Amino acid sequence: MEWYLICAAPGMLRNYLKTAWRNLWKRKTFTIINIAGLAIGMAACIVILLFVSYERNFDGMHTKNIYRLCEVQKPQGMVAPQNVALSMFPMGPTLRQEFPEVRNFTRVRQRDRYDLRYGEKNVFFDRVAFVDSTYLELFNFPLLAGSRKEALVKPNSAVLTPDAARRLFGHEDPIGKTVVHHLGDTTPFTITGIIDIPGNSHMQFDALFSFSSIYQPWMFTNWGGNWLVTYLELAPETNVAAMEKKFPAYLKRHLSEENYPNYELFLQPLPQVHAGSTNITHDYVNDRKFDRRHTYIFAVIAFIILVLACINFMNLSTARSAERSREVGVRKSIGARRYQLAGQFIAESVITALIAMCIALAAVKLVLPAVSAFADRTLELPLFERPLLLPGIIAATMLVGILAGLYPAVYLSSFEPVRVLKGSPVVGRNRSLLRNSLVVAQFAAAIFLMIATSFALQQLKFMQTRDRGFTVDQVLLLRLDPQTNPKYAAIKEEFLQHSFVEAASGSQQRLGANIHQGSVEFHGSGPVRSLVTSGVAVDRDFLRLYKIQLVAGSDFSKDKTGDGREYIINESLAKELLREDGRKDQSIASLIGSRFRLGGEDSTGYIRGVAKDFNFNSLHHKIETLTLYNVERYGFSELAVRIKGGHVKEALALAEDIWKRQAPTSLFSPAFLDQHFNALYHADQQVSRIVAVLAGLAIFISCLGLFGLASYAAERRTKEIGIRKVMGASVRNIVAMLSRDFIRLVLIAMVIAWPVAWLGVGQWLNDFAYRVPVTWWVFVVAGAGAVAIALFTVSFQALRAGRANPVNSLKMD
Repeated sequence: MEWYLICAAPGMLRNYLKTAWRNLWKRKTFTIINIAGLAIGMAACIVILLFVSYERNFDGMHTKNIYRLCEVQKPQGMVAPQNVALSMFPMGPTLRQEFPEVRNFTRVRQRDRYDLRYGEKNVFFDRVAFVDSTYLELFNFPLLAGSRKEALVKPNSAVLTPDAARRLFGHEDPIGKTVVHHLGDTTPFTITGIIDIPGNSHMQFDALFSFSSIYQPWMFTNWGGNWLVTYLELAPETNVAAMEKKFPAYLKRHLSEENYPNYELFLQPLPQVHAGSTNITHDYVNDRKFDRRHTYIFAVIAFIILVLACINFMNLSTARSAERSREVGVRKSIGARRYQLAGQFIAESVITALIAMCIALAAVKLVLPAVSAFADRTLELPLFERPLLLPGIIAATMLVGILAGLYPAVYLSSFEPVRVLKGSPVVGRNRSLLRNSLVVAQFAAAIFLMIATSFALQQLKFMQTRDRGFTVDQVLLLRLDPQTNPKYAAIKEEFLQHSFVEAASGSQQRLGANIHQGSVEFHGSGPVRSLVTSGVAVDRDFLRLYKIQLVAGSDFSKDKTGDGREYIINESLAKELLREDGRKDQSIASLIGSRFRLGGEDSTGYIRGVAKDFNFNSLHHKIETLTLYNVERYGFSELAVRIKGGHVKEALALAEDIWKRQAPTSLFSPAFLDQHFNALYHADQQVSRIVAVLAGLAIFISCLGLFGLASYAAERRTKEIGIRKVMGASVRNIVAMLSRDFIRLVLIAMVIAWPVAWLGVGQWLNDFAYRVPVTWWVFVVAGAGAVAIALFTVSFQALRAGRANPVNSLKMD
C-alpha cells in the first residue's frame, strides 16, 4: 500500500496542479486580484530588502576590527554637549603606545575642491584626503595598481581612483607620473597606486595623499586641535567598554588641567559609522549618512504590505467557500481525504504566489534603475550571479503561498459532505468574524501609514520653509581659492556695480555646513572667561546680505580695515555670557563694548553688536552660540551675492565672465544657498517619499481586497437585490445596503489606528530639534480619506449590482 502511494504521488501532484490551474482560470477576476496584490506586495518587499541589504552592508568589505575615535565636546559656552567625529593629531600614535588593545591606527584629513595639474591640464576634484601610510593596511579597498605596503609611505605620494586617473591622464599609465597642486602652492605628487572605493563605503575620495606630505612640527603637539578623523584597529575580542573606561585617565595625562574636563572619548564600530551617526555632528567623512532606524521602518512597512496581500488571498478564498462547498462535498463523497483536498487548495495558493513572483521580479527589474537613481545607491538584483538567491526567492514565495493558503485550505477541506450536498449554509458567524477582523487590520495599517506619511511630509516642508532668521533665497555662492582671494575686493566691487545685485559678502565658512568651533575669551565684570563657540570670519556686509537682525548694538564699521577687533555675537552666546558673568538681570545691551578676544591670537577687541538668533545649521540641531568677526586679511572661502528676482541668468553670466577674466585657471562652480539647505534634508526627503509610496501601495492592496469582497457580496446577494428592486428599492438603497457593513469595518479600523499613530508619530517627531505639532485634524482627514476610498471601491460594485435588471437575477438557479 505504501509502495502504491509512493508511485502514485507524481500523478496526484500533476492532477493537483492541473485542477488548480483550471480553477484559477475559471475565476479570472479573483485570480487577477490575488495575483496583482501578491505581485505588488512581493515587488515592494524585494525592492525594500535590496535597499536594506545595501545599507546593512555599508563598509562590509573591511575585515579588520576597526573603530572610529569620536569625542564628546562639552566646553563652556556650548548650549549642550556635542558628539563629534573629530579627534586630535597626536591621539593615534599615543593610543597605540599606551593601549595594548590598539594594534594600528590611521588618520584622515579630508579636503574639498582640490585642484591638480598634469602638463597643461587642470582638474578639480570634489574630495581628496591626506592619510597615514597605514591607511591601506587597515582598510581592504582593492588596490588595482601599486604596492599596498609602500604606496603611501613616502611624502608626496598619491593614490587615485580609476575615474580620477582617467580625468588626468586619459588612457596613459598613471603610475610614476607627477601631478602638481597648482593653486596656493606648487606641491608635486607622484602617482603610486590606483584604488577602487566601492559605493557602499562611508569614505568617498577621488585621491589619497600621504599625510607626511603636509607634516608640520606643531601638529605633533597639537593637543586641543580637532581637525581630522582617527581610525583604530583593535585586537580581536577587545572589551571596548572596558577600554573606554580608561580614556578619562588618558585625557588627563595629555590635556591641560583647564582643558581636560571639556572632552570625553568613545569608540564607534566601523559598520555603524554610516547608519549610526545621526547624533554625531562635524561628521565630514561620512558619505550619504543615513539613519539606521529608517531602514527598519522600511522593512516593517514592506512586510506589512506583503501581509496585506496575503490577507486579501485568505479573505477572498474563504469568502468564496460557499461556491466551492459542493466541489468539496462531491470529492469527499467519492473517497477524497481531507489532506488531499487541503493539498489541492494549497497547490492553488502556491501557483498563484509563483505567478505573482514572476510578475514581481519583472516589475523590480523594470523599476530598479529609477529606484537606484532616487535612492542615490546602486541597487541590483543579481538573480543568477548569486547561486542561492533565486532558489531562496522561490522557496520564500512557496512559503508565502503555503501560509496564505493554509487557513483557506484547512477551512474548505473541513466541510461535511452530507451538509453541503443538502444545500445547508457553510459560512458561519466565526468565519465572517475572522474575515472582518482581517479587513479591519488591513485598513488600520493603511490609515496608520496615511497619518505617518502626512506628518513626514509636513515635517520635511516645515524644515525647508521655516524662517531660519536669515534669507536663503536668491543668494548665489561662488567658491574662492588662493587665486581669487587676492582679488576678492575687486571681484566684489564688480558685482556691486550692477543694478540686479543687492548685496555681496565673503565668509570663511558656509551657513548650514557645520560651522567650526573655537575658543574665545570674555573680559566681563568678573574674571576672564574662556569658552568655546562656533565662529565665522566675515566681511562687513555679511549681516546686510543675509538680512540678519540685530537686537542690540550696531553692525560692523564701514571704515574698519578688517583687523578682527569687532565682534557680533548671537543671542544664545549673549545669554550665556550674562548668566556666567553674574549679570542675569541685566539686558543684552549691557554687553555692548565688553572686551572680547579670539583664542590663540592677538585679537582683543570688543562686542559691537548682538544678532538675533538664527539657525545657521540644519533644523536637526538647536541653535548654538555663535561669534561673527570681521577679519578680511586671512581671506575667504566663499563669496555670496544676493540678486534680485528674475535676474538669475544675468547674474550667472556675469559671474562666469568675471571668473574668466580674473581667475582663468580657477574652478567656476556656482551654487545657490537654498539648494544647499534643501540638500541638508535629502535623507529626510528620501524617507518621506519612500513612506508615501509604501503607504499608497498598502492602500491600493487593501482596496483590491475590498473590491474583491464587495464583488463577492454583490454576487452572493444577487437574488436579494433583485427582490428588493422589485419591491421598490432604489439604486441608492442598494448601494447603501451593500456599503454599510464595509464602511463600519473601516470606521473600526480608524478607531484602532488613531491611538497607535498618535504614539508612533509623536515618538518619531521627538528626534527633531524643531518639529511640527501633532495636530488632530490630520487624523480626521486620514480617517475620512480611508472611508472615502473604501466607499468608492465598494460603490463601484454596488452600483453595478443596483443597476442590474432584476428579471435576470431572479431567473438565476
